[in-house]
Amino acid sequence: MVEGAKFTSGSLMRHVVVMSSTTSVGLVAVFFVDLVDMFFISLLGNQALAAAVGFAGAISFFMMAFSIAMGIATGALVARALGQGDLQRAKEVRTHVFVVGLVVMTIVSAVTWFNLNALTSLVGARGETQQLAVRYLSIIVPSLPLMMIGMGGGAILRAHGDANRSMIATLSAAGANAVLDPILIFAVGLGLDGAAIATVLSRVVMAFMGIYPVIKHHGGFAPLKFQEFKDDLKAIYDIAFPATLTNLATPVGSAFVTRVAAEFSEQAVAGMAIIGRLTPVAFGMILALSGAIGPILGQNYGAKIYDRVRKGFDDALLFTGLYTVVVVAVLWLCRGFIADAFGAEGEARDLVFLFCGPLSLAWFFNGVIFVGNAAFNNLGHPFYSTWINWGRHTLGTIPFVWVGSLWFGAEGVLAGQMIGGVFVAAVSWWLAYRMFDQIALEDVPDLKGPAFVSETKAIRLFHMRKGG
Repeated sequence: MVEGAKFTSGSLMRHVVVMSSTTSVGLVAVFFVDLVDMFFISLLGNQALAAAVGFAGAISFFMMAFSIAMGIATGALVARALGQGDLQRAKEVRTHVFVVGLVVMTIVSAVTWFNLNALTSLVGARGETQQLAVRYLSIIVPSLPLMMIGMGGGAILRAHGDANRSMIATLSAAGANAVLDPILIFAVGLGLDGAAIATVLSRVVMAFMGIYPVIKHHGGFAPLKFQEFKDDLKAIYDIAFPATLTNLATPVGSAFVTRVAAEFSEQAVAGMAIIGRLTPVAFGMILALSGAIGPILGQNYGAKIYDRVRKGFDDALLFTGLYTVVVVAVLWLCRGFIADAFGAEGEARDLVFLFCGPLSLAWFFNGVIFVGNAAFNNLGHPFYSTWINWGRHTLGTIPFVWVGSLWFGAEGVLAGQMIGGVFVAAVSWWLAYRMFDQIALEDVPDLKGPAFVSETKAIRLFHMRKGG
């Protein structure tokens, strides 16, 4: 095993399960707090508040795309350096990505804050609902750099295989939000503003808990040196830029879905908002795979153990399928309770029942896309994930949602959004296996002439296709 690279040996399925489980605990905790936010806001008895949170969520997804991209760049470059056994290089990368990330997120925060009215109008918010959404966003938008610090710290910890401390960071933030929500919303009487303030304070906690263990247990950061920083800008750009484009696709698709749902009723928007917060809680393990599988693939790729790269991908897909079946069964059994807990009525209730059924089996295909994107980002093909994600949220969303809305109303919007992912997942799967075939042909030494090389490549390709 390469020093500092724990994923280059041992059971790959065990690494997938452990990393996904520990990563998802923290991730689900954060999204669970969003779900609790929605629950507490629904208790205020104003449907416009729930709809406002739904519109605000569509804008928040845009902002989160940049933080996620910087986390991907951090994790990929650090994991690759660790796989090569270069601990000093890993420390330098952390410093350089964080400097870029803080500059980018500060600019994004400022531009977003000054254009909140236009952005909320773009996703279909009007009247009182728009005013509430703008007020909510005006509080949380300035905390974007804190979110980037927290997510970047978690990416570094996962790249080191330190999933437990990454989990603790997100759990701490979620715990702070869960405690502060009822206090600020009800006890202090701040309502929607209280939910926003609790979110900001939880990001402060997440930033501290994400960075502190990096400094204490993993060597911290290297001093910033201009020449080294300049040299690294291209490597950061090569991953972060396509990753940003990749992650911007999701909010574009979500914004379109929200706007189409808004044409039906505030109940439809509220129902989509409930589902939007229920989804990452129910399928958090699959969402976590995109961050968990990256270090596993990256370390083995950096160490040039290519058969384990392919096997890790296959194990992640198997895990995705098994997990999806279990979650769908639970959602089906609990659909009535979920709808009642959020006071969902009319179209909102219909949408919750539709989601908590066989339709959510389509989440397996989203899982295929997530795992594929992680592979592309960590194995030198980040623009593959860009094209796949944009395909998912344009060609794989817009025509299906549009036709679904014409034929089946608000329920057709949800069904179209889910079904469109099937076709894009098939393309992602094909691209991933094509990439693995290319990797199988790398670094074969020309020791005995062309015949030897051809035979060796063929043998390696055969073994990789057989799974090891």
